[in-house]
Amino acid sequence: MRAHGWSRRGRAAAGVAVAGLLAGAGLVAGELDSPVFGLAQGPRAGDPACARLADRYPDRLGGADRDRVTFAGLAVWGHGEVELRCGVNPPGPTTDACVSVDGVDWVWRERAGDGARKYLVTFGRTPAVEVSVADSVTALDAVLLDLSHLVTPIAAHAKCLRSSGG
Repeated sequence: MRAHGWSRRGRAAAGVAVAGLLAGAGLVAGELDSPVFGLAQGPRAGDPACARLADRYPDRLGGADRDRVTFAGLAVWGHGEVELRCGVNPPGPTTDACVSVDGVDWVWRERAGDGARKYLVTFGRTPAVEVSVADSVTALDAVLLDLSHLVTPIAAHAKCLRSSGG
């Protein structure tokens, strides 16, 4: 029995424990600092269509770089200026405003208490893709055009806008 201090084995175990705690704290701090903290994955984020989409996320969108995100079905550009969630439940028939961008229908959604962002979700595609865009983004048309090209491979089975041709 030692009268002074810890044994060599005890010091080694304490060192490993401290290193593990520091590594864990670093991981938690990294996730808390992530631009997606508080952004929940869609219930269908694991859908293979979302994985195929993730392989095609643009590196830049609306002039902003894509942020590093480790959650399936999520993409973020410009430190949260544009957030994408693949795998949300598709909207049903709606009277909400709808816009068609290059063949992709997007439904505008209102969120109570969040007037600083625009929310849109694809209509007629399963899984659906939801996009949240900060009001500070001035190139909304360009963002929606790029995202429409991104989601086009998810087949459309319905439209919220009908063409008025004869």
